[in-house]
Amino acid sequence: MHPTTPTPPRPTRRQVSARRATRRVVAAALVVVVAEAATATAPRPAAEARTLGPAVPWSWPVAGPHPVLHPFQAPEHRWSPGHRGIDVAAPVGGAVTAPDDGVVHFAGTVVDRPVLSLRHDGGVLSSLEPVVSELSAGDAVTRGQVVGTLVTGHGCVAECVHLGARIDGEYVSPLMMLGEGRPSVLLPTRRDLVRAQARGWAVR
Repeated sequence: MHPTTPTPPRPTRRQVSARRATRRVVAAALVVVVAEAATATAPRPAAEARTLGPAVPWSWPVAGPHPVLHPFQAPEHRWSPGHRGIDVAAPVGGAVTAPDDGVVHFAGTVVDRPVLSLRHDGGVLSSLEPVVSELSAGDAVTRGQVVGTLVTGHGCVAECVHLGARIDGEYVSPLMMLGEGRPSVLLPTRRDLVRAQARGWAVR
């Protein structure tokens, strides 16, 4: 006679319930792992590959049609050569206006040319040169207010005003601030987006 194989004892209801609960926990954990992996490998939203700028773009500091004679060229490093702003054609002797509300940060001569720098909300600075102004540091200005007169001295191929822009000390393309929608050299990071949204800036 062949030996009889013993029949394993049937699991109790408690054991069955415990096994089912374990399967549910494992399945839920797998869903979380798969979701996290998909998020990590998914491409960034299109908004993160675009430029940041103020919700209300700056106004141009000189009368139209605003041809840009020399574009913004970001330096590779802080000390590297570059063109930290844009040169906009404008007639010498013409009025120069504030691109946005702010406070005069600096008014005086830098090296060999007169410079006017304005501090705006959100850690933003604008600079205009060569511009002679009767304003002094601390004076409040409003968007579109005449803040100085354009003079010679920047070395453009034609008469021009040099407009610079900085955010938290970093130079950015003034065209971005003017709402032209042209990308700066470096794309914004997720941290930049959060900071911009906290300031109420538009993400284009």
